[in-house]
Amino acid sequence: MAPLRTSANSGRDPRTPSPSRLDGGSSVASSPERPAGPLSIPMPSGDREVIKVNNANLTELKHALDDALKRYLGRPDLFKQSYLHTDVRLALGWLSVFVAAGTALYGYKVEFEESKPLVWVGLLTYMVLTAIQTLYAYFIEGSIVFVGRRKTFSKRIITERITISSTTVPVKKSKPPAYSLSLHYVRSTSGGKSLLAKGKTRGSRGYNAFFDGLGTLDQEKFEQWVGELVEQVMEGKTS
Repeated sequence: MAPLRTSANSGRDPRTPSPSRLDGGSSVASSPERPAGPLSIPMPSGDREVIKVNNANLTELKHALDDALKRYLGRPDLFKQSYLHTDVRLALGWLSVFVAAGTALYGYKVEFEESKPLVWVGLLTYMVLTAIQTLYAYFIEGSIVFVGRRKTFSKRIITERITISSTTVPVKKSKPPAYSLSLHYVRSTSGGKSLLAKGKTRGSRGYNAFFDGLGTLDQEKFEQWVGELVEQVMEGKTS
């Protein structure tokens, strides 16, 4: 019988499967384990309150879904919501109020001709702050309704960031108004230096898919839809 031959480039038993064939043909150096998504963390039914709005008011419908989305994704086991945009707008708003109040008080206590230079400065400052607040809300914050972060530990610290924007798609011929979401997700490690996954996706559903004839929100159905979109973007898919 002829002697068993072994590969000249390896001293291992030829019957041992190569690393490239382990795990059903996938590489051993697989991508890092993905943190748990929202669908794998059930929402306790006791945490839900009945939400009922006016079906004829699109603003109320959108705000109700925005709030439901924040409650669903902002749970302790999921993402910690960032309030940066709200804080910036509030800071600019309060600053403009203080400037206006200080200017008015100065103009009241000081004679008109003497107070004119500083009153003009206060007025211009107020106008600039108001303009900055408006431009920030329009160009930077835009339609963003949720910014969430999460840190998990799996051999190393993994940081996630998800940004979600919402808009209302107006009525188009026979199609009812719809709620549209745009999601952007980044997962990284080493303080953001090493990118693990990145994805973007969009989705829209008619408001009548989530609200009944009386304006009551079907929260479980809405959360299922949002969870599916988040799970999709966490996979690093772009659509």
